[in-house]
This record gives sequence, structure tokens and C-alpha cells, in this order.
Amino acid sequence: MVRNAQEIWFAEKVRRAGFADAGAFAAHFQLKPYRLEQIYRAAAKELAENIAAVTPLPKELRTQLEASGFRFDSVAPVVMQRSNDGQTSKGLFRLTDGAEIEAVLMEHFGNRNTVCISSQAGCAFACAFCSTGQAGFTRNLTADEIFDQARYFARELAAKGKRITNIVFMGMGEPFHNYDAVMKAVALLHDPHGLGLGHRHITISTVGLVDKIDRFAGEHVQVNLAISLHAPNDAVRSAMMPVNRKFSLEEVMAACERYIAKTNRKIFFEYVMLRDVNDSEENARELAALMRGHLYHVNLIPYNTTPGASYAGTDQEKIWRFAGILEAAGVPVTVRQNMGRDIAAACGQLRSESQPKAGESVSAPHKGRSVSVT
Repeated sequence: MVRNAQEIWFAEKVRRAGFADAGAFAAHFQLKPYRLEQIYRAAAKELAENIAAVTPLPKELRTQLEASGFRFDSVAPVVMQRSNDGQTSKGLFRLTDGAEIEAVLMEHFGNRNTVCISSQAGCAFACAFCSTGQAGFTRNLTADEIFDQARYFARELAAKGKRITNIVFMGMGEPFHNYDAVMKAVALLHDPHGLGLGHRHITISTVGLVDKIDRFAGEHVQVNLAISLHAPNDAVRSAMMPVNRKFSLEEVMAACERYIAKTNRKIFFEYVMLRDVNDSEENARELAALMRGHLYHVNLIPYNTTPGASYAGTDQEKIWRFAGILEAAGVPVTVRQNMGRDIAAACGQLRSESQPKAGESVSAPHKGRSVSVT
């Protein structure tokens, strides 16, 4: 795993400004190493708005850097929405090439503030119940584009005397499909000279890319792993998750067992509850049988509707009966509290308003309280 966060951060920033690498950038502006450290610390730790705000740098140098096209942020907020729950904010961000992504801030009670970030513009895995997958795949994000989503919300929270306490890679895209950039972003998020977020406060979710689960087990980081499972058998899973035709449930669970044997770390299994699809008592018993490991934990997720989807959510009473069967079998289980449904910011909803399905157009209005950012 790449651990030099400053090097990672500069790599894409200087490329966008037209320089081959940080060395060429430093040579052009005659920057000594301590100047590079000042710039990085100002952006990643002190959360300076832009290079002009880095007052330890000479004014002439700041002017030159700005004129060169060197920028702290690779993502620009276009629309910010605030849920009626008062706890959830969703941002639509535009990248420098015009691609768009979404990220979500959840301000929980008790000073816990979680940011859900995207690792790709769109997603190539086409899970039938997920709006992002229905929209198709545009491209991978770079490490700094991933990090800058967190940086944006970190600045928003800092203005209120708060900070990010948790990061989840559960936004748009499949993180392990963009493995190298995601791990570099983890290094940026964790760097004590930058945002300084502990590994145990970062969670990466995957649909079950077996080769990448095995690779992740060898990273020697205490980042949490979550598996988007959503079905207790191959027939149901393959019908709604095409990835299961490449990596069967048996292969995914075997990879999970190898991961635990190597790391001794808990795995979280996400299970979206779909009415008459995966929510029967028999499905609950099948799922309990899969959860053989003592370090397995199931998160049951009430389904969040998306435009054009053919699924309906399981009612709350049935969800709790399903959870009861798992508990009776000794399986640790929680039922997720959904936040931000009214602004399409809940699990599976990202991109449902800002990008149509492939081949369609959309002009759906934004819900909740929103503001355009210029």
C-alpha cells in the first residue's frame, strides 16, 4: 500500500496544472521541500479554502501558483441539499472534466459525523436495486477526487466546530473496481499530517470482488470491510447482482473466511430488504447458515425506492421478524436507520435524480431544501 500521502496528493494536483510530477512543479517555482509541506498541510489538515489563503507563502508565490492553474479542490459543488431530517446533506459535485458524482454527510446525534463518498462516476456492476448501477459507468475517480469529497464536508463541519468522525466508501461506484486509487485515498484520509482519520473509522464496501478481498487482506490496515451480500443463495443473488455470475456466493464466503483467518477482523454484511425477493423466513434461515464466522455482522437495510426500479421494500414488522431469526441463530444483526430519503441520499439512491438510466433523459426536480452553488 502506498503510504506517502503528500506525494499522492501532489501527483494529481500538479498534473491538472500541466506539470509532469511534483518534482517538475517544485523546480518550476523553485520550491524547497518545506514549501511543499506547507502547501499540503494547509490543504489537507488546515482545510484552507484555496492557495491564496495560505499566508505563510509569499504573496507573489501564491499569485504565481494560482495563475498556473494549481488548485486545492478537484471537485466543485453544484447543488447542495439538506434533508428535512436536519441531519443529512447531499452534494452534487462536478469534476474538472464535467463528470458528476454525489457524496453525503450524515450528522448523527452524539457528535458522530459520517461522510459517504464515491469512488467512481457511475458504476459498472448494474445491481438491479441500485440507482447508481442503473445509470451506467463513466470513469474511475483519482485518489484526490475521492479525498476532496471528504475535504469539502470537513470544511463545512469545521465552520460549525465539528469534524468528520467516520468515512464510508458506500457512495457511487464499486471501490474495489478502483482499488489502487481507493487505497491511496485511504492513505490521504488517514495521514496524521492531513485529515488524520483512524483506519478503524473508515469502511470500504464491495459487491464481492474475490481477488480484491484477498488483496485487501494483505494490506495490514485496520480499515473495515463490508460485503454487499443482499441474498442468501446464488439464484436470488445472480438475478439482481450480475457480479455473482463471476464470483459465486461460495467463492465470496470463502474469501471472507480467508480474510478473517489472516486479519482476525470483523466483516459487515449488507443486506437490503426487498419484498418477496429475499425477505422470507426461509431466506433468513439460509442467511444465518452462511454466517458461520464469529466475526460476521449483518446490517439489514430497508429498501430505498429509486426511479424505474421494479422492487418494493419489506415492511418494518417483517424486517424485525427477519432480524429475530438471525438473532435466535446467534448472528449479530442490526437494522440500519435510513437518513436522507427525501433528498435521494439514502443507500442505493445516489445519482437517482442527477443522472438518468442509460439512454434516458431526466428533468426531475430536487426535493428537500436545496441551494445551487456557483
